[in-house]
Amino acid sequence: MLDWESVMGKLKVGILISGRGSNMAALVEAAQDPAFPAEVCCVLSNRPDAKGLEFARERGIPAAVIDHKAYASKAEFEEAVTATLLDHGVDFVCLAGFMRIVSPAFIERWHNRLINIHPSLLPSYKGLHTHERALADGVKLTGCTVHFVRAEMDVGPIVAQAAVPVLTGDTPDSLAARLLTAEHRLYPLALRLIAEGKAKVNGEIVDISPDAVDETVRLFSAI
Repeated sequence: MLDWESVMGKLKVGILISGRGSNMAALVEAAQDPAFPAEVCCVLSNRPDAKGLEFARERGIPAAVIDHKAYASKAEFEEAVTATLLDHGVDFVCLAGFMRIVSPAFIERWHNRLINIHPSLLPSYKGLHTHERALADGVKLTGCTVHFVRAEMDVGPIVAQAAVPVLTGDTPDSLAARLLTAEHRLYPLALRLIAEGKAKVNGEIVDISPDAVDETVRLFSAI
């Protein structure tokens, strides 16, 4: 992964959502800081009723609907998504509650330029219903993971993780709310590390620059 800021200025980011886009909002708010090394160029949704579109538009970010139901195939839908991203100058993509499984072809097109946030400490609890499964297993820590996307679901080089405690009496909703706070801090951090060239894919592992390690530890311990 290149040091985007030194090579071409700010990293140009497109965000894909399907709903309220709270992680998208966290990325947008982080990027409003002039010192942040990435710029959100557009927000796209596959659902016309996604509430996150209004949030983006209110902040002057181009927001568009590419309804998957309007296309005869996943390939045609993803071609439209990629074309729109490129029209906005995007060179890096963040999935933020995008409720469509992207194809291997899309992943290859954006290889090592496509990241996702998942509500568990991967590789544990891949897939859906992560909070219910964590509570059923009686784990004492859960968390969230930002990772580069690969063809297999919820697999790929891990950029950053944050752990949160599972408390006595937790419900899936209370645990999800606690975890969401961590997600909103973790995702901007991960994007910044990538944009600064401090998180680089090496095979199927992400190396973190030594000068960024202390910062990440401080953030995680504060969650």
